[in-house]
Amino acid sequence: MAETVKRTVSKVGVVTSNKMDKSVVVRIDRTVQDGRYKRYVRRSKNFMAHDEQNACREGDVVEIVECRPLSARKRWRVNRVVRKAVTLETPAGAADPADQAGG
Repeated sequence: MAETVKRTVSKVGVVTSNKMDKSVVVRIDRTVQDGRYKRYVRRSKNFMAHDEQNACREGDVVEIVECRPLSARKRWRVNRVVRKAVTLETPAGAADPADQAGG
């Protein structure tokens, strides 16, 4: 008897929304060749993924894997955060440059 090997499907994309509890929206970009003009165009699709620890922020690059249906629209789960988003934060107590520019 041959055993069936389950292959896990994974995709890498950018988190576009984390406003829900334990859920994120991930945009997956891919390039395809146009049939008529033979130019490469970018296509994107949004996937809802389950984020158990609420660790993802907007702009993070994450890897998602396919799983069983978790809700009406969620069939993916966040496997790992590939790269955190770059955030520009001013330290507490530092003056905001916009406040000083008015003169």
